[in-house]
Amino acid sequence: MNGTTDTALVVGAGGVVGRPVLDHFAQQAGWSAIAASRVPPKVGAGIRRVAIDLQDPEDCRRQIAENRDVSHIFFAAYKPAPDPIMEAEENLSMLVNLVAALEAEASAFQHINLVHGQKWYGNHLGPYRTPAREDDPRHMPPNFYYDQQDFIAERQKGKDWNWSSVRVQAPLSFSVGSPMNQVLIVGVYGSICRALGQPLHFPGPSGCFDALYQVTDPGVLARAMQWVATQPSCANQAFNVTNGDLFRWRNLWPHLAEFFGVPCGEVRTRSLVDMMGNKGKVWDQIVKEYNLKSYEMEQLVNWRWGDFIFGSEFDNVSSTIKIRKTGFSDCMDSMECYINSLEKLRAEKIIP
Repeated sequence: MNGTTDTALVVGAGGVVGRPVLDHFAQQAGWSAIAASRVPPKVGAGIRRVAIDLQDPEDCRRQIAENRDVSHIFFAAYKPAPDPIMEAEENLSMLVNLVAALEAEASAFQHINLVHGQKWYGNHLGPYRTPAREDDPRHMPPNFYYDQQDFIAERQKGKDWNWSSVRVQAPLSFSVGSPMNQVLIVGVYGSICRALGQPLHFPGPSGCFDALYQVTDPGVLARAMQWVATQPSCANQAFNVTNGDLFRWRNLWPHLAEFFGVPCGEVRTRSLVDMMGNKGKVWDQIVKEYNLKSYEMEQLVNWRWGDFIFGSEFDNVSSTIKIRKTGFSDCMDSMECYINSLEKLRAEKIIP
């Protein structure tokens, strides 16, 4: 740092990645933070809020013109779509609109960081090469990650600003309304098992129970994003980010059962969509009994995402050697991370 203040614009600030990243920069000396999304989340003192419609080029330019001090952008926005082709088109257009506004209006613009995930390697399609490395061959598109990185790499040529990307696996943070919120799925599922006097059965197949898996602590992720966005040696590159270790659900499951205070169950393969679809009234009773924050079950969890997580019968493993070679050494025990994340949900009165 040179004594001046950098400004982090966190786009998608209410999401499972955006919110912990926003909180991180709000606490960093030498930084100011801006929360940006169509409906910015409630934030603490000292954090600016920007309501920005990324699908509207004129609104993007107008909002950036009012925040010209933006220096570093952390792009964690995501718009779901009915099919992969439309998803690619819409998520690319949001990035294109924002970058055009930044180049036109933000005189302090230095860096943009893209948040991607393990779908880069095709983990949504089936088994993939592991440990996945950043230069592995791409799968057959469409994949909006590819479109975004190709655009930003081409747009950056000859410019004063640069870019980076993080490819994260399963960030364990809390966000209402995020469809890819793994820790909430586990938290709500375990709480309902306890309320109904049921053991914590594993809902996926035995292949998933025994496969290698990885997750990411939100603090590790936020620090990694700051690192790659500010280190010259990381410019214009992509980096895998996880806790740096691996686990099997078989070994974590007894600890989860202990957290919820229920017996550890068995592998009983069953769709969470089918099993939990009629449990809304059970959840409402839990909320009332334990005086939890009044979220309906559908606001917290997407059981289809849970079926995706617990339906993966192959290893989900990515190498973090590349980022470590740049000097970033943060890591965390993932089983400890999982329990800590559930404890935070309990402390925030989201689960009992």
